[in-house]
Amino acid sequence: MVNANRFTLIFSALIALAFMAGTSVQAATSRIKDIVAIEGIRENQLIGYGLVVGLNGTGDTLRNAPYTEQSLTAMLERLGVNAKGTTMRPENIAAVMVTANLPAFSRQGTRIDVSVSSMGDASNLSGGTLIATPLMGADGEVYAVAQGAVATAGFAAAGEAGSVVQGVPTNGRIANGGIVEREIPFELRDMSSLKLSLHNPDLTTARRIATAINGYLQNDIARSLDPATVLLTRPIGYRLSMVDLLTDIEKLSVQPENKARVIIDERTGIIVMGNEVRINSVAIAQGNLVIRISEQPQVSQPGAFSQGGQTEVVQRSAVDVEETGTEHIAVLPPSVTLQELVDGLNSLKIGPRDMIAILQALKAAGAMQAELQVM
Repeated sequence: MVNANRFTLIFSALIALAFMAGTSVQAATSRIKDIVAIEGIRENQLIGYGLVVGLNGTGDTLRNAPYTEQSLTAMLERLGVNAKGTTMRPENIAAVMVTANLPAFSRQGTRIDVSVSSMGDASNLSGGTLIATPLMGADGEVYAVAQGAVATAGFAAAGEAGSVVQGVPTNGRIANGGIVEREIPFELRDMSSLKLSLHNPDLTTARRIATAINGYLQNDIARSLDPATVLLTRPIGYRLSMVDLLTDIEKLSVQPENKARVIIDERTGIIVMGNEVRINSVAIAQGNLVIRISEQPQVSQPGAFSQGGQTEVVQRSAVDVEETGTEHIAVLPPSVTLQELVDGLNSLKIGPRDMIAILQALKAAGAMQAELQVM
């Protein structure tokens, strides 16, 4: 009952928030820079393989992670130490994968954050130091080098008879641990045209973006190619660069068009509805069948002076069947606003779990004019 009440409160709060947002966002606008991505201005993913040293006995077991031993041997040879043929049993070294995102227009010497994740059976990377690791892009070229002390958000502690783990101690991060060594060539200033990609593709929104740009510059330089793309062409005779053009138009306000959508998280019972959700007139009856089974074992003992009798446990089961739910059929009228839809569903006096089932049934019956997404 406590969990149901909590879910009901969460649901009511989210629906109220969605309704208040829907009534005010109807005429609200967003800047173009907040709803589009500019072609060429993007991050690039980097990856590398390295070693973390200095662990307090929580590193890889070389017998279970032979690649760690091979990497250690190769590293020592590069440093002039001949370690071939020797038996090594260090417990303070771990093989890791190093990942990072290279921001757009990063110049040589710029520092970036890197993430470090254990590959072997190391139990904790806390206190370790990542040895210089090249980070490569999808083309196989090295774009950055990472090194530094690893900071983890979790910890692990163990004793003779028990252990405790908080968070993920085999995953860490090095703030500003990577240095950019190679730049990605991209000249935005001299481009004559580029594309704007909508975060949420929509035909109406794409057309409104093009209309806002053309109206501001008094020139037909923008046109929507599809629901996700707006083509921007620098006008002939425009004395400023493409960077200046983007600076002028990215602050323009546009009213995005939102799809009618219902988001359901069945694990937590959370439901989020958009302001454009509509349903046709429909009748709904809801009921649950609850079966309770309780076990009451009894002890059966042999009679006095009986020969060969044994004491046994006899199982006794009690089965109770109860049907709960609405005692009548509720009629939901055609909804004009989100509030009317919520009021109609709340009139059934049901919890979030049953409401999720009703929404799925409404969609299956074709009565809900909205997209239904189940997480």
